[in-house]
Amino acid sequence: MAVYIPLMTEAPFYGGHFLLALPGMQDMRFDHSVIALCVHDAQGALGIAVGEEMEGVQLRDLLESFDIDGSQVPDVPVLRGGPVEPRRGFVLHSLDWGGQDMVTVGNRWGLSGSLDILKAIAQGRGPARYLIALGYAGWGAGQLEEELTGESWFLADGDPELLFDTPARRKWAASFAAAGVDSTHLVSGAGSA
Repeated sequence: MAVYIPLMTEAPFYGGHFLLALPGMQDMRFDHSVIALCVHDAQGALGIAVGEEMEGVQLRDLLESFDIDGSQVPDVPVLRGGPVEPRRGFVLHSLDWGGQDMVTVGNRWGLSGSLDILKAIAQGRGPARYLIALGYAGWGAGQLEEELTGESWFLADGDPELLFDTPARRKWAASFAAAGVDSTHLVSGAGSA
């Protein structure tokens, strides 16, 4: 009896996952990076780095730069979201809030980039959980798929608990641990037998 096995004609799409930088990462801007992959389609991919706080930049500073009163919000650090457009802001947030231009990411979290979410947060009517980042990481068509076959990235489950509840500096090791990998045993370069 013949068994029909469908051929994959499209690349798999990884929105809602984490990209964890491996020790062999060639681009040192991504050393120990955790990227929340938000958009991945035939045209390319976009992710927000969530593992590094920006030195000296807090949420209240950002709100003030837009003339938004942030005196009632916790003064949380802003994350370095990636090297592309480092002055452009993004909010990764829980799905209990939806607004202008929000993108739902794998039914795990939302991605918003408009001022309405910052205003909602400042007024106490925004999402229950959120991270603010400046900049993003981007890949052209097929570029991420190629990088995933090399020694740059490890693809992990994009657990919202890790995203929102783990401090930025601990996300890399915690995300590997959640995938069953002890990050202290990772080395750069492939071995041979």
